[in-house]
Amino acid sequence: MRRSLIALPFVLASALVLAGCAGDPEPDATDEPAAQIPVCEAPAGDAVESVEVGGEFGSAPTVEFSAPLQVDATQRTVLQQGDDAPEGALVIAAYALYNGTTGEELETYGWGGPEELTFFRGDYSNLGPGFAQTLGCLGAGSRVVGVIPAAEGFGASGAEVGLGEDDVLVFVVDVLDDTVWTEDLPEIGGTAEDPTVTLAPTAPIADLRIATLEEGDGPVVGPYDSVTVNYLGTAWETGEVFDSSFERGSPATFSVQGVVQGFKEALIGQKVGSRVVVTMPPSLGYGASQGHALQNSTLVFLIDIVDTASAG
Repeated sequence: MRRSLIALPFVLASALVLAGCAGDPEPDATDEPAAQIPVCEAPAGDAVESVEVGGEFGSAPTVEFSAPLQVDATQRTVLQQGDDAPEGALVIAAYALYNGTTGEELETYGWGGPEELTFFRGDYSNLGPGFAQTLGCLGAGSRVVGVIPAAEGFGASGAEVGLGEDDVLVFVVDVLDDTVWTEDLPEIGGTAEDPTVTLAPTAPIADLRIATLEEGDGPVVGPYDSVTVNYLGTAWETGEVFDSSFERGSPATFSVQGVVQGFKEALIGQKVGSRVVVTMPPSLGYGASQGHALQNSTLVFLIDIVDTASAG
């Protein structure tokens, strides 16, 4: 399987989070810090409008521009408007990444099939400012291009992926799908302390899907937090409960980064006090765990988020 040059989702996501925490970004032309600009309102400009993107949505694009491009703040152009999405919504995207200073192609990733699924959240808590502003509030069916200055891209982490400290990025993204679960939701019964989950009598859903059944009003769970949750896990193929903190009578506490990817994605961005249900294919559950009893199972978790604490 081809690996991402930037090792998405783990290395890129980590680099972007670190970039966002590496210090105050350089001011844009209006002297307003980038992270104060709503991610849905990134401006266009001459640099981004000079980038020519060809090819059909959903397939790797052709990208042409005259290097070097120069920007003081992120510029974006939405080439194809798909669904709207709330800020911070989890979407599945494919992208092409170029060095806008040298013209070099750095990577194309995500158009190669399920093994290249890439998850993004278009908000400042999960991405560096330029990446967040490029993706912000765009849902499935959208194609967008952003031109990102170094300070709003990888920042000090740029050298780790072969970028000069002042190199501009060109970021072309197809938002392929969202993760909102609206159909064939399970029926939740029982009590708050002892819930039951009855799955829809359908074939297991093949993709990651998340539904917020009840939204809390507490702090938001970050990607590197420690969380305390109650949960109930069910295997879709059999309908059998395989794990339940409710049954044990005590919530569990662990790092968000210490669980399978589907569970992790269901936690990040949720508020304490929320009740969430998530279904995930084996590839986002225990698919890579050879010999695991649930290696080939589609997992469904009902999760009550009790508390969260920053790892920092």
